[in-house]
Amino acid sequence: MRPEPRKIAGAVCTLALVVSACGSEAPFPDGRIVDLSHAYAADTIYWPTDGRGFEYETLAAGPTGAGYWYAAGRFATAEHGGTHIDAPIHFAEGHDAVDEIPLGRLLGDGILVDVRTACAADADYQVRVQDLLDWEREHGEIPTGALVLLRTGWSALWGDRRAYLGTDATGPEAVLALHFPGLDPDAARWLVEQREIAAIGLDTPSIDHGPSRDFQSHRILSAGGIPALENLANLGALPARGFTLVALPMKIRGGTGAPLRAVAIVAD
Repeated sequence: MRPEPRKIAGAVCTLALVVSACGSEAPFPDGRIVDLSHAYAADTIYWPTDGRGFEYETLAAGPTGAGYWYAAGRFATAEHGGTHIDAPIHFAEGHDAVDEIPLGRLLGDGILVDVRTACAADADYQVRVQDLLDWEREHGEIPTGALVLLRTGWSALWGDRRAYLGTDATGPEAVLALHFPGLDPDAARWLVEQREIAAIGLDTPSIDHGPSRDFQSHRILSAGGIPALENLANLGALPARGFTLVALPMKIRGGTGAPLRAVAIVAD
C-alpha cells in the first residue's frame, strides 16, 4: 500500500532539531514523509518459533463517571517481530544493546538499493557485492555513515504469512522451511569494512536469507556495531538517494531488539 506523503509544516521545520551523527544540532530536513513501518496487531508476522505474536489487552474504553472519554491498554510483544531493529548484541556478545546504539546510527542520509528483479527470480536471493557496485556505478559511492536500505519487493507479501516467510508452519521445524531474500555475508563484510555504513535495513523478516543456518550476515554486522532494520514497508516510495532516514526503536534497556517506527523524509 503506497503511503500518502505530506509536507512538513514550515513552522515545525524551523523549530524541530535532530541530532546528527557528529552530535551537533541541525534543522530538521524538509520534504515528504514516508512511513516505513508495518502496524502492530494480532496478525503481525513473527518468527516461526514465537508462539504468542503481538498481544493487546483493552483496559478501559468509554466515558468516565466525570463525563469524559478515557481509553487505555496493555501490550506484549517479542523484541523481534513486525517492523523492528536488531541491536548488535543480538549476535555479538558485549556489543550495543538497543538503548546503547548511538543515535547517529539511527538517523541520517539513506540510500536505497533495488534488487526486486533478482529476488523475483529467486526467493532465496542474497544481495551481493556486485549489486552494491552496480548501484554505485549509477549513483555514486555509498557514503560513509549511510543508512542502507535493500528493496527486495517482499513487503508486497506482508499479511500472507506463507508467502512472506515461505511457510505458515510454526515451531523450530518451521525454520527449516523459510524462504525469503537477504544479504550475502560477503556483502555484509564489504559494507562494514569498505564503506563503514551506519545501519542497514530491508523489507524481509531477516537480514540473512531464509535458508540461512549460521546467520553469518547478522554476526558480521553485529560485530561491526551495525544495527539491522527488518520487516520494513513502503520502500517503493523512496528514491535511490536523497532522503533522510529516521529509525527510532523503543528504548529497551539491555534489549537485543525492539519495535521500530521508521520514517523517511524525501527531499523535494
